[in-house]
Parts: sequence; C-alpha cells; structure tokens
Amino acid sequence: MTWFFSGWGPVAEACGKTALLVVTALAALRIAPRRTLAELRIFDFAVAVAVGAIIGRTATASGTSFMVGFGALVTLLALHTIIGRLRFSRRLRRLLDHPVRTLVTDGQVDRAAMRAAHLTDDDLDSALRQQGVDSLREVESVLYETQGAFTVRRRDRTKEER
Repeated sequence: MTWFFSGWGPVAEACGKTALLVVTALAALRIAPRRTLAELRIFDFAVAVAVGAIIGRTATASGTSFMVGFGALVTLLALHTIIGRLRFSRRLRRLLDHPVRTLVTDGQVDRAAMRAAHLTDDDLDSALRQQGVDSLREVESVLYETQGAFTVRRRDRTKEER
C-alpha cells in the first residue's frame, strides 16, 4: 500500500519544498518587471508553464532537493528578465513577438492578413461583437495585436455626416 501512503516524512518534504518554491517564485516575480504578468507573450507563457513544472516536479520528486528546484527556478526567471530586456533589440523582438496585423481597413477584410494570423471570419465576428460592433461599415480598422488581442477603431461619425 506504499503507492497510496508511504509515511508522513515524504508528505512533509513535499509540502516544505512546495511552500519554499512558491515563496521563491512570488519573490522573483515581484522583483521582475511588471510586464512579466501584465502581458503574456510567447516566452511569458513558456516561462509560466516551466515555473509550474519546476515547482510541481521539485515538490513531489523525492530525489530532487529544494536547492535543485531553487536553482532551476531562479535561472529560469533570470533568463526571462534578460530576454525581456533583449526585446528592445528590433531583430530579437521580431523573433519573439508576432507582428501587429491590420485585419480590416475601411470596412474591408484583408483575407491575406486573416490567413497569416490563422483567424477565421467567425473569430473576427466574435471580436467585433465583443466590442459592440454590429457591422463592418462601422469599422475604420481592426488590428490583431502582438499578444492576440483585437483593437477595433470605429469610423468617426462626424466625418460620415459631412
């Protein structure tokens, strides 16, 4: 029955390692720039998954010490901060971030941009409905942002009335 319960020692060890790693992650994320949590980009998502994996693996693996998990966690978060700073380089930013795409211009859908962004008409329609837009005639442009959000610019009604 050791598969179910092998004593309180391993349970206490897993709890202690988990608590220490969560405190470490929280402290490191607090020290890191605010954008770490505010905008999930590709490498932000990868780091978030890896942080969870390190905490989970270190906490439950009896052969993995807290210090191994601590070292992996601190290294990962330090690399995340370094990569965040390197994004100021135009070349690296192009490798890490998706470009902003203009999906709609003057009410006309750009099919090539939609295909490049892997979006369907239903995706666009859903984004427009969420912004309270009923018709493409109301739209000056729709941008598909780097993080995957949609920016909808409505036509200026005062220009239309002239």
